[in-house]
Formats: sequence, structure tokens, C-alpha cells
Amino acid sequence: MSLISLKTELRQELKLTPQLLQSMEVLQMNSQELLEYLGKLSEENPTLELSDAPDLRSSFAELRQKASWLDAGTFGTTFTHEEGSAMEPGAPDRELDSLSSFLCDQLERKRLSKPLLALSKYLAEMVDEDGYLAQEDLDGLTEMKIPQAMVNQALDLLQSLEPAGVGARDLSECLVLQLNRQKKAVPYAMDIAARFLTELSRKHYGPISKALGITVPEIQAAEKAIAALEPHPGRAFQPAEPTVYARPDVFIVELEGELRVMLNEYYLPRISINGYYSDLARESDDPEARTYLKEKLRQTKWLLESLERRGSTLRRCAQAVLDTQRAFFEGRTTELAPMSLSSLAGILELHSSTVSRAVRDKFLQCRQGTYPLRYFFSRSVGQQGISRQAVKQRLVLHLKDEDPAHPLSDQTLCKLLEQEGIPLARRTVAKYRSELGIGSSTARRARNSMK
Repeated sequence: MSLISLKTELRQELKLTPQLLQSMEVLQMNSQELLEYLGKLSEENPTLELSDAPDLRSSFAELRQKASWLDAGTFGTTFTHEEGSAMEPGAPDRELDSLSSFLCDQLERKRLSKPLLALSKYLAEMVDEDGYLAQEDLDGLTEMKIPQAMVNQALDLLQSLEPAGVGARDLSECLVLQLNRQKKAVPYAMDIAARFLTELSRKHYGPISKALGITVPEIQAAEKAIAALEPHPGRAFQPAEPTVYARPDVFIVELEGELRVMLNEYYLPRISINGYYSDLARESDDPEARTYLKEKLRQTKWLLESLERRGSTLRRCAQAVLDTQRAFFEGRTTELAPMSLSSLAGILELHSSTVSRAVRDKFLQCRQGTYPLRYFFSRSVGQQGISRQAVKQRLVLHLKDEDPAHPLSDQTLCKLLEQEGIPLARRTVAKYRSELGIGSSTARRARNSMK
């Protein structure tokens, strides 16, 4: 009997190239992060040349003459301290203290293969300030043909790191991850956190008791354990003071009677390949020097391609926002038209995760003010199909005109909105009112009586 056999099999392998990683990283950077990133790369790569671009500054000065409301701080200081100035002695390095840096440091201490380490660090960079990971960012990895098994492995690694609960895709998963690490498990807490958070938040113990076959005291014991968990595992890494300055990434400006999208690239230096080192990469007699310089030249070319792709994608996204929200930008309304990331991705024929990265942490400045780009994405509600932002605008208008002695209840607000063709549940109205920072009718009545 022969012990040797031949067989053919198909196998999918991860090809997470440096170009792809850099392109994704550059796409999600805002203007401030991009400027700092270029400065760091120029120190590490001699073939990358950054030079002053006075013509861009002159162009911006001309633009400001046509639109005086444009941000005068486009060439201002960084978020934390003035360029070139020394940080206060003893002040922490914000970059080293960031959540993503903390996660990457833990990953680098593990003995991981290079592809798995690269993918895990990429996911760590995608975690938001609360410690959560968006499902659409994971879906984007499928678009890049990365094996699902590798994605799952990287996600498990990320969720095994400190702080507990990091890398969760929603609150339920975040709480379950934390409960999994507790040495002494509280009975039924895991099941309730995974399946019945909505009922628990409303104190609806009956459905939980019926589904799990447990008593109300047992539910309350689990509730106490869940309440002690941290719903925002990244909170400890958030800065003590909010950022007070954000440089716009996109302008919507009216020129010659037409609204136009303009990328805020006026702050960037001129980026080019250093001619001296480019020649040296071809002519040097030292093979090691040639190899080193050729690799650096490849990295510079990848960067230039990534920057071009970032600008093109961001411009297309901003143009689609302008086309959809034209009435807002023209000043004809303060209400936004419904628009979602997925619908915009469909219009642009891009994956929703690409659109998500393109608009993430970006700011748009127009005559009405400076807004996060995500502000313009609002799902539709009601029979009229208006956006959530528009519904909140209606709520503000109704509450503005209410009788202070008899504040409008959520039920009354429901009826007023229904008369406008926007039928909503009372709990939905209460949710929107709460998101606006407006108290209940009882709280408003008590506050008004104290005036």
C-alpha cells in the first residue's frame, strides 16, 4: 500500500500589502493627522521631500477674499501645542497615551505572524474613542479578499486585550466580553446582557423571567452585576479637555454663483521625490545603499498614490453630500435630507466601509458653520421620509414655543408630529429629546417654577 498521494486544493491566503495598509491609513486621516504623518515620514524617508508651497497660501488668501467666512486658522497651530514649542514638563505624550497606541503596544508584545500582527494593528487603529469597532469596518476587510478566518482571529486577539470590552461591535457584546473575564460569574448575567438589555433597561422583568425561567431577585442580582460594568471601555484614554480647534478638511464655497467642493489642501507642503537620492538609487556603487534607496522610493510612490486616492475619494464623498443637501447649503432650509453611508456608497459605487473611512473624523466648513462630515448623514423616518435631524429640528421648534407653566409632554409632541405626517412612538420622541439635551416635561416644569 503506497503512503504517497497527490492532491489538489484551493487555498485562500492573506495578501495584506504595505501599499494597501498605507492607503487605508491615509484615507481615514483628517487634515491635522495627515500633516503630522507627512512630517514623520519625511524624517524616516530621505527620498520624500517636503517643501514650502507659498503659491497655495496665496491661493487660499484669494479664496478668503471671495468667502470671508472661511476659517482664518487654516494655517494655525496643532491641537495640543504650538509647532516647535516645548511641551510642559511632566505633561503626558497624548500620542503614546492614546487607546490605539496602547492596544498596538500589547499586540507587539505577542508572538504573532507578520500578516496577523498587521491586520490586528489595523483593527486597533479603527477602534473609536469609546473602544468600539464598527461592523462596517470589518465588512470592508471582506471587500479586500481577506479570509474570514483571519479576520475572526484578529478580532478575537483585539477583544482579548486591555481594557476589557474593547473591540466590541455593540454594547451587548462589550458587556459580555467583560463578564467573560470575571472569575466569579453571576448567574444569568451573561444571558441577560447578550439577549435582554432592552427589557432590562425598562425594568421589564417579566419577559426575562419567562424566557430564562428565573425569579425577579435573580434578575436583579444580574442587573446589579451588569450595572457595575464599563459601557465605554475607551473612556480612560479620552483627553481630560475636549479639542477646541479642528481644521476643516473640506470647504463648500459659492464661486461665480455656484456652490463648489474644495479640499483644504492649502496647509500641506509640496510633496515630491528627492532628485538627488533618486539618482543615487540608480548610480550608487554600494549595492546595500541602492537596495535601501529603491525601497524608500517605492514607499514614496505608494504615498503619492495614496494621497491622490484620498483626495479623489474625499472629493467625491463631499460632492455627493453637496448634491444631496443642496437646499441646506444654499440656506433654503436648516433641515437635512435623508442620507445614509450605504446609500452614498451605492451612488459612488464604493464599499460602505470605504465611505466610512473617508468621512471619519473629517470636518466640512460652509457658510452655515463647521460640521463633522458625519453630521450630514441622517436616516429617514416618518411617512414624509424626512431625516432624523429634521425631526429633531421640528421638536426644537415645538418646544421653543411651549407654555413654560405647561410644558409639552412626549405624548403631546407625538401628536404634533403626527399632524405633520411624522408618526413616531413616544419612546422614540423621548430618545430624540434626550439626545438634544432637553429634559422631560416634569423636569422642565420644575426648572421653570424655580425661575
